[in-house]
Amino acid sequence: MRKEKNGMKSVDFRSDTVTFPTQEMRNAMMNAKVGDDVYGDDPTVIELENLAAKMLGKEAGLFVSSGTMGNLLSIWAHTNRGEEIITGWHNHIIVHEQAGIAQICQVMPHVICHENDFIYPEDIEKNIRPDDIHEPKTTLVSLENALSNGLVIPLDIMKANYEMAKKYGLKVHLDGARIFNAATSLKCDVKDIAQYTDSVTFCLSKGLAAPYGSVIVGNKEFIERARRHRKMIGGGTRQAGMMAACGLVALKKMTKRLKEDHANAKYIASELAKLDGICVDVEKVQINMVFFKFDKKKFNDKKFVELCKTNNLLINPSNDCEYRVVTHYWIEKKDCDLLIKTIKSCLKNKK
Repeated sequence: MRKEKNGMKSVDFRSDTVTFPTQEMRNAMMNAKVGDDVYGDDPTVIELENLAAKMLGKEAGLFVSSGTMGNLLSIWAHTNRGEEIITGWHNHIIVHEQAGIAQICQVMPHVICHENDFIYPEDIEKNIRPDDIHEPKTTLVSLENALSNGLVIPLDIMKANYEMAKKYGLKVHLDGARIFNAATSLKCDVKDIAQYTDSVTFCLSKGLAAPYGSVIVGNKEFIERARRHRKMIGGGTRQAGMMAACGLVALKKMTKRLKEDHANAKYIASELAKLDGICVDVEKVQINMVFFKFDKKKFNDKKFVELCKTNNLLINPSNDCEYRVVTHYWIEKKDCDLLIKTIKSCLKNKK
């Protein structure tokens, strides 16, 4: 049965953040029991935080407005001013979060650039600062899984990185915006990933179709520090249970269907790989993202985004001639076929 699109007029491949809440979420929002979350007495927020912590195998959770806020609060709670963290060159906290860790947490990132953006234990070990009065103190490793390039870090690497960090007394934070996608790809429980971390931030509005919010999980002491920081930057909300109600639906229902999005992404990549003039690595399609390039000798891609709009498709402009399309709850196979048909038309009319 075709899903009711709640007013969506275009097929939107720009991201999995563009989803409208489902009717079940809207009903849950309308009927949510609420309190004042700053006072800590919103029952729906409490239920969401407890469920998130249980699902990821942690002691406690904290509902925040976004993944950016979640990462900021987590790094802030783990570190002290003037310390250094190890992270990846293309990680979200470096590229997409306005240097918040420098501006607010006042910590310095020590970035690792590695093939496919993976970080390995030997990378961590060789980039830990020595005990030298001239150098900042390394206290945290901040990782991602799934990565922003759509790849998933295997469990053995997660385990090795965690053990290396612990060998040197470092904390490990995971930007797990799409951790449920990563778990789906690895065919494991999300706890199996989270066990190799001290804290995790994950999004309810990326892939899980909620209209708002992320959750941080970790031990109780860490969460209390993060809660104080949340209030300081204006992140304390009042009757947040209306939004948390959508998050509960996301965790209970949407986490169980992500394989459908992955299958649609794999289908798009497999069909594009058959086309002369398209460069796509099907093996790198591990979650709900497809990256592809046009062969410049066969097609001028500058007008591609506009051509998609005329076919009722929304995609983002290219990044260095590379396009990304993202599948999600509101994308069906027929929508994937429309995208593929449009790309074929572009190649056919390359001038």
